[in-house]
Amino acid sequence: MFQKIRYRLLLSYLVVLTVVLAVFAIAVRLTFAHSLREELADRLAVLAKTASGSLDIEGEELAVDQQGLLLNPNQAVQWFDLQGNMIAQQGNDPLTLPFDPQQKFLTQILPYPAQGITLPVREEEKNDALIGYVRASESFEGIHETLRRLDLGLGGGVVLALALSGLGGIWLTRQAMQPIEKSFQRLQQFTADASHELRNPLMAIKSNAAVALKYAEGIRNSDGEKFRAIASATTQMTALTEDLLMLARTDQTPKRSPDRVNLTMLLEELVQLYRAQAETKHIHLKGHILEHLEVSGDTMQLTRLFANLIDNALRYTPDQGFIEIQTYYEGRQILVNVHDTGVGIAPDQIEHIFDRFWRADRSRAYGSGFGLGLAIAQNIAQNHGGAIAVTSQLGLGSCFTVGLSVDAERVS
Repeated sequence: MFQKIRYRLLLSYLVVLTVVLAVFAIAVRLTFAHSLREELADRLAVLAKTASGSLDIEGEELAVDQQGLLLNPNQAVQWFDLQGNMIAQQGNDPLTLPFDPQQKFLTQILPYPAQGITLPVREEEKNDALIGYVRASESFEGIHETLRRLDLGLGGGVVLALALSGLGGIWLTRQAMQPIEKSFQRLQQFTADASHELRNPLMAIKSNAAVALKYAEGIRNSDGEKFRAIASATTQMTALTEDLLMLARTDQTPKRSPDRVNLTMLLEELVQLYRAQAETKHIHLKGHILEHLEVSGDTMQLTRLFANLIDNALRYTPDQGFIEIQTYYEGRQILVNVHDTGVGIAPDQIEHIFDRFWRADRSRAYGSGFGLGLAIAQNIAQNHGGAIAVTSQLGLGSCFTVGLSVDAERVS
């Protein structure tokens, strides 16, 4: 039980940490990418301004001096006259977009992603007369490569952080659960001890009440009623202490070698045992049990599991009802169905029926109990590596399905 809680705590911790790290990594990447684009825009503005000094008028024609212009492998510069005709270009990957002097900033997607800037070129000696244009560009390859390295670094950092946090989380969850486990173990021990110690006084009370009722000549009728009430209450308290002791024992799940249990014989004996009680209530109890069903487990506890389910069906099935026990294989599991035509369970109550001491008013109308029978059955099934599922409809009945592995080795 606590192992599952530790796993859930660890998983929740890792999910929260993953979300936090992912948000942090995305924020870092977006901020860094924005910064790189701003730096690119600044570089292009400086490059275009520098390149504008290379455009000059020689005689009646425009000339470009490319001698002093230094470009990195991802940059390119293009010079245009006033009519938009390209005079010269320098660089490996210039923009292929049509020239538009009105569009200062440009972004190219195909054939390769790049960003450009267009600036006018003016001649100072001619009163800042416009003589042409310069267009500087740089592909996004450098930015993309930087972002790829950043992604690898962030991804590796997140994975490493999660791995280390997972190891730390295992230790932390163990430390956090230890006090709870110790408290639960002490509570289990107290429940087992208290239930065990209550047996003797309850038995003494029950025996004395039985003796008084057996020799009732010397007591008044009103006193006889009181003794019968004492005997009834003692019987209920004895049943409760036995259930609590059983729960405490199944919760502790001590490790011991499993036995080979003849499930066919076990179920047939239970059907025979409860048939008389069913006939008393005019309930038809039938068993359709396959032969040679065997599982690994504890015979006493498996008997208690199916006895609780049959007793539960008998308690909440009205007269003239039907109870049917069926077995069949599904893969490497043996499934045992306990189907009844009882009062049924409301959909919003099904998730609570295995809770200890839980009662649904309508479903408890046909009998008394402490709300421990199904909790005990579920504990035994889980300790045998199995599970119990239930389907039900109000007024139509319920079906409890126990799944046990054919070769199960884990027992309580």
